[in-house]
Amino acid sequence: MASPLRVGIVGCGNISGIYFQNLGKYKSTQVIACSDLDMARAQEAAAKYAVPYALSTKELLTHSEVDLILNLTIPNAHASVALAAVEAGKHVYNEKPLTISFDDGKQLIEKAMSKGVRVGCAPDTFMGAGIQTCRKLIDEGAIGEPIACEAHMQCHGHESWHPSPEFYYHQGGGPMLDMGPYYITALVNLMGSIKRVAGISRATFPTRTITSQPKNGAVIEVETPTHITGSIEFASGSIGMVVQSFDVWHGDVAPLIVHGSEGSLLVGDPNQFGDLVRIRSKGDSTWNSVPFEHGF
Repeated sequence: MASPLRVGIVGCGNISGIYFQNLGKYKSTQVIACSDLDMARAQEAAAKYAVPYALSTKELLTHSEVDLILNLTIPNAHASVALAAVEAGKHVYNEKPLTISFDDGKQLIEKAMSKGVRVGCAPDTFMGAGIQTCRKLIDEGAIGEPIACEAHMQCHGHESWHPSPEFYYHQGGGPMLDMGPYYITALVNLMGSIKRVAGISRATFPTRTITSQPKNGAVIEVETPTHITGSIEFASGSIGMVVQSFDVWHGDVAPLIVHGSEGSLLVGDPNQFGDLVRIRSKGDSTWNSVPFEHGF
């Protein structure tokens, strides 16, 4: 790949700011261009972050100076934008989820392989010091043989704070595709590959009322499940429980827990790079904090 890697950002919405900021910190990356369905928003981002070009998405995808497309569009557009980028011979990094269907994801990977380009996808938080310290502890046998795990994300959705929360309740949204990738990615890193899954879901509330600005009072028709529970069987024989919900007002449970034959490990929030890690061996009376010892 080129150095610096020249990046074109598609989608200048709420999450884009942290990407513009972080990519500008490294000599190995340079944001060359950005685009958005709202050209004014693309132009505003280009001016704010000193990006040379604010373009239409079609122009950006075929721009000769762009090596990689950073796809920050809404989930329902991830597949179409990524496929168009791959067709144009560009590498792609998608925000999660990679796509909203297995078939679309399979098509994207196969097309990238045929074109000789690479595809990546968020999240990368599993590479942070918190989860990697947990991985080191598990590998060293600190909790014995992993036998079970739990993953909990419970809140009442994003309409109270996000400026444009509609897509969270439309096809491609919901807690499993929005927040689930953080939890499932962390579990696969810690527990290994998955053999099979089972689950059940529902949309508890048929509508959501936005209380954030600038759309305060607008009503969203819910089109996707908003409370999902699932069971995982890992290839190792370990089992896991997953709860992902936009329907819960309050909860008091650890985000990620790994149970072993000799103790348990509180992994912390997988949406962070370095949340608190705690361990409790079978003979301990309290949880003990663990300093970060390993990570990227």
